[in-house]
Amino acid sequence: MNTMTRDLESTVGVSLLMAFELGQRWWKVGFTTGLGQRPRTRRIAAGAMAVVLTEVARAKTRFGLPEATPVISCYEAGRDGFWLHRYLTAHGVTNHVVDSSSIEVDRRARRSKTDQLDLGGLLTLLARYQAGDRRCWRVVRVPSVEDEDARQLHRTRETLQADRTRLINRLKATLAVLGLRLPVTRDFIARVDAARLPDGCPMPPGARQRLAHDWALLTSVEHQLEELDATRQALPIDLTTPTGRAVERLQRLRAVGPAGAWVLATEIFGWREIRNARQLGALVGVVPAVYQSGEMRRDRGITRAGNHHVRRLMVQLAWGWLRWQRSSALSQWYHARFAAGGPRLRRIGIVALARKLLVALWRYVDHDVLPDGAVMKATTM
Repeated sequence: MNTMTRDLESTVGVSLLMAFELGQRWWKVGFTTGLGQRPRTRRIAAGAMAVVLTEVARAKTRFGLPEATPVISCYEAGRDGFWLHRYLTAHGVTNHVVDSSSIEVDRRARRSKTDQLDLGGLLTLLARYQAGDRRCWRVVRVPSVEDEDARQLHRTRETLQADRTRLINRLKATLAVLGLRLPVTRDFIARVDAARLPDGCPMPPGARQRLAHDWALLTSVEHQLEELDATRQALPIDLTTPTGRAVERLQRLRAVGPAGAWVLATEIFGWREIRNARQLGALVGVVPAVYQSGEMRRDRGITRAGNHHVRRLMVQLAWGWLRWQRSSALSQWYHARFAAGGPRLRRIGIVALARKLLVALWRYVDHDVLPDGAVMKATTM
């Protein structure tokens, strides 16, 4: 057996492991073949994908791997989203997008933190993951381009609603400094023109100009919200897709409107594969974080380490469920345990109700189990 044959046999089953540390201007890319192997690191310009492919070929040569050796890569989920994942998979690379909060770190109060150390840690965890340690981190499920794009409409609306609230608060704050209180209605500018300060003087021109500017911004935001609502109402519900079926089923329930149905369908029910209720709760961040040491065990509140769009929506739906589904088992459970308490206890209870309601809606959409005592709409809205 010659040397070339022995080297080829020794590389059978070996993969080239690659990790990215992504930055706005520069990326660090590391390569290794497994635990104990000193990594090869390179610094490249951000987004230089041709250079990445060149460095992959050079790394295979450096480690003595055949050209056909499979490449397995990873990077942390963040600002760059999933375009890098799609590019790598299109070029034959098996890539994993990793939840940043699930990565193991040193528990010392003060620890060294550099891109080089982070890169080495990712390569080590990737080698462990490939060796079968599936608990070393959590891999993010990557949506398709269509599923990701379907979420943009309601996320844009959510951003505009936040802008609307901010502008209204700014108008009220400007008036409060002057000692005035005016309703922010359609005739707001006319009320500002006629307003007088508490001492009878007219409004200063600087404040008047600022109010006019913020009112123009608010009018523009409200116009955009109206356009988005019209676009959403015109969206076709394709019952041949999981998203369309989820939207159609959710809108049958009282207390769930079109906006909530589309958010739940596009964020979770339309493309994610949910195995159990606890996984669903963890996905949205409404499960308690348990602290247990020796004889002591307590819950430290919900994790909030999930999809904040759905978490915010579920709290709103929970309040609506209490109003429109009063005879349901969930509403009766809430009233029995929390309604008689103070404001703090009721806020705690509404989060618990939101978690139970989320699980009930998942069972209804995926398993056709209607929430106990729930009332359907007379017609689909």
